[in-house]
Amino acid sequence: MDKKFIILIPSRIGSTRLKNKPLAKIGSMSLIQRVYMNAINLSENTYIATDSKEIQSHALSFTTNIVMTSPDHISGTDRICEAAGYLDINDEDLVINLQGDEPFMPLDLITNIINDFYTNDCDVISACHPIDKDNDIENVDFRPSGMIVMNYTLQFIDPDKRESLLRKIYNSLRPGGIFIYCEKVETESEHIQNLVTDLYYDFKRRNGYSELEIAQKREALVKVLIPLKSEEQMQLLSKVGFRNAEVIFRRYNFACFLGIK
Repeated sequence: MDKKFIILIPSRIGSTRLKNKPLAKIGSMSLIQRVYMNAINLSENTYIATDSKEIQSHALSFTTNIVMTSPDHISGTDRICEAAGYLDINDEDLVINLQGDEPFMPLDLITNIINDFYTNDCDVISACHPIDKDNDIENVDFRPSGMIVMNYTLQFIDPDKRESLLRKIYNSLRPGGIFIYCEKVETESEHIQNLVTDLYYDFKRRNGYSELEIAQKREALVKVLIPLKSEEQMQLLSKVGFRNAEVIFRRYNFACFLGIK
């Protein structure tokens, strides 16, 4: 069987967390250039799909395989769908959506995806990685430390197992050691909880997130991210041994906690 495929790299200029991300330099090349140059080692049938004249101008310095798309797309998948429509692609051909911020994507992984697609009866295929419980944070043996920082991790762990993890962290700290961690938190008042959540969603909208993106993220985290109240976090810290603990930062429904052994 002839395994026909095309690689499309969606790239937009409007990243809110890292301004002009596709043009950011990694060594001597930009991020988008590294993604493209890596991909053409697998196939010259590789294109950049963008809505940005700035990205287009930059990309022309190393390729003419550029497809200009609408600025109204809410995802990279929508962007490559439009780009695919401009290119001579058969319905049976595999279109690979290679993210524009993956400069070191292993080519053997893409090759495996291509082989699996053509040896299985499927319309969509995606890369994944097995979860190795041995490398789970609950099984980590922490070394003696002067400071441990943990951001937005505890909230994804079974609430019944959080005390055990915090105790391991406490026991691994040297006397006077510092533990800093940030978490999503709930409030005692449902009214205030709804208010800070709405304020956070407004913050997302101001930073370019669409209503669909906000809704998809919210739905994806249901029963996966389980926040506690700030008072419950403080009680956990006290229970495992931290006698000096405090909330040192809060914004919207996120807070940062400090514990000193």
